Amino acid sequence: MAFDAGVLHGVVWELNQILTEGKVEKITQPDGEEINILMRSRGENHRLVIRAGANLPRISLSSQSKESPSTPPMFCMLLRKHLGGAKLLRVTQEGYERVARLSFSGYDEMGYPQEKHLVVEIMGKYSNLLLLDGNDKILAVLHAVDFSSSRLRQLLPGMIYELPPKQDKFPPLEETQEEFYARFDQADATLPCDRWVVNTYLGTSSQVARELSFLASGGIDTPLYRVDKEVLWQVFSCWFERVKRDEYTPSLMCDGEGSPLDFCYAPLTYFGAGSITTSFDTFGGLLDACYGAKEKRDRMRRRAADLWGIVERSEARIRKKLALQQEELQESEQGEKWQRMGDLLTANLWRVKRGDTCLVTEDFYEEIPTQVEIPLDTRLSPAANAQRYYKWYTKAKHAKENLTIQMDKSRDELAYLESVRTFLESAETEVDLTEIREELYRAGYASRMKGYSSPKQIKLRPMEFTSPSGYRVLVGRNNMQNDALTFRTASKGDLWFHVKEMPGSHVILFCDGEEPPAEDYTYAATLAATYSAAKGNGIAVDYARVRYVKKPPSSKPGYVTYTTHYTAYVNSSAR
Repeated sequence: MAFDAGVLHGVVWELNQILTEGKVEKITQPDGEEINILMRSRGENHRLVIRAGANLPRISLSSQSKESPSTPPMFCMLLRKHLGGAKLLRVTQEGYERVARLSFSGYDEMGYPQEKHLVVEIMGKYSNLLLLDGNDKILAVLHAVDFSSSRLRQLLPGMIYELPPKQDKFPPLEETQEEFYARFDQADATLPCDRWVVNTYLGTSSQVARELSFLASGGIDTPLYRVDKEVLWQVFSCWFERVKRDEYTPSLMCDGEGSPLDFCYAPLTYFGAGSITTSFDTFGGLLDACYGAKEKRDRMRRRAADLWGIVERSEARIRKKLALQQEELQESEQGEKWQRMGDLLTANLWRVKRGDTCLVTEDFYEEIPTQVEIPLDTRLSPAANAQRYYKWYTKAKHAKENLTIQMDKSRDELAYLESVRTFLESAETEVDLTEIREELYRAGYASRMKGYSSPKQIKLRPMEFTSPSGYRVLVGRNNMQNDALTFRTASKGDLWFHVKEMPGSHVILFCDGEEPPAEDYTYAATLAATYSAAKGNGIAVDYARVRYVKKPPSSKPGYVTYTTHYTAYVNSSAR
């Protein structure tokens, strides 16, 4: 997906329509690459999101609120100092580049009015955000660029801001028919049409170039010699004429299963009849639909990096341990062989003389007796050799018993870590991560948490829903909440749901012994399937009255056993 100059052109137009003359109310920084500016404009509150990082850079309005750290970063504090209470004068795009400038009327240190600017550069891994004074002197920069990073352009506080170096391309909004024909005639005729458009015109993404080629020739990479330049010019001019008139149709293209393929400021038709195009009223709504869920997952994963490290390293350690235990278990399977050799040697002690290296005798354990060779230690007597084989048998027997117990414990711990992984993937707030961190601490992973101190109080906040018939339904967000829901919050007559033989949330349907309608059972079972590691259709979900759910002593958080249960098969729904 490409946030090209055309998308930025539309976003700038939208911001001017909605935010001009708006006042900055609050500035937050949810993570190291994103700034949220809350503004009041025309009697309404708006959230302006600026993301200047390698991952999903953008600038747009958004309806999605995001949790911010309790201590704001220095860059955020600088923005609050210079832009707090400022009024947005205008938003402009630098030529047809992926650079936007937001001009504010603010105040200097002495309280005198002064114009200040936020410059947003949406350029992939080189994306950046800068605060400038009225003379374009850099006051603050999100990602500083010094001589060691770039010899062409440095971005450091105190320097005068300069635009990115110009490319050897032409602005499509200023193109004339004569210039277009001349550039077309001078181009390599074997070059694909879409590649020629990208190489020739500024700020044009490969997606838009493919669409122009498709509309003009019926193919996305048709060679220039097979393209009618007059038809291509008609397509080209009509496409960018709509951009000049600010006629946009923010569109999201998805495949037949609903997975996003691309977005643009106008529908893209080259994906074919199997694609689905959804139009949005605003660019903010479009970008929330494209980026919102992924941004949320990425942000939570960064915040939970230490927890992911603990889980992944622990899983790797346990799997390695299980592999070694499996090898030892296979070796212990020879215990019966040692017992058999001891029995055969005991039965033939009269035939063995001290100093013999082996005994060849018939194996009477076989239906058809066969000759077997039993190695002997020449330093031991015949009876001592027999006792040696019995000792090996006893050792293998005990090893097998202990290894079976230890392997069961390892598998239980691995299952527990898989449940933690499931809850980490569905964590939505910092509080969720705090609870999971505390759970791991209590589960014995404290030694892997450097400098961790247990909070005085953890507020357990399960998800709450209402069934079709009005019954209350609670869903645990982690294993600690699962235990609290099932054994402290629920009564014995309530209904308990959990996906079968997979990690997931405990779901409690509060019915106090009543018999809810069938649709309420299905609703609760669907929640259990949705908030679990299971995916797809036909997911097995076990359910029982809470009185039949038990927690074994000394078991890991979230682990239970249950009896007198039933199984429902449901489909998981979107979270």
